[in-house]
Amino acid sequence: QVQLVESGGGLVQAGDSLRLSCAASGTTLSVYAMGWFRQPPGQEREFVATITWSSTTTYYADSVKGRFTISRDNAKNTMYLQMNSLKPEDTAVYYCAMAPNSHYYKNIRTRSGYDYWGQGTQVNVSS
Repeated sequence: QVQLVESGGGLVQAGDSLRLSCAASGTTLSVYAMGWFRQPPGQEREFVATITWSSTTTYYADSVKGRFTISRDNAKNTMYLQMNSLKPEDTAVYYCAMAPNSHYYKNIRTRSGYDYWGQGTQVNVSS
């Protein structure tokens, strides 16, 4: 019943910005955290950023610190990822993920910390 839908991806040039959105619906349990992961071509899905719903504590992968900003609007059940100074290596399918409150003890910087995933949105950054 939980559905996560990403939007905002596209084709941009290096140095440009994009803002990704993730809308959640059908949740019947409290949200512990929501996060962004990405899967570059030929690589495994990797952690990008996460935010807890109660304290809005944020964590970022070293590769995106200072360039990406994660935020959320709990009233809208929506999470955002503002991506600035995009680089070709940011090219990937970006996935939204949600960790329910029962996952509070899990590592939200890893894939195993999340139960629900969106379909992904493609981000292509040309050099």
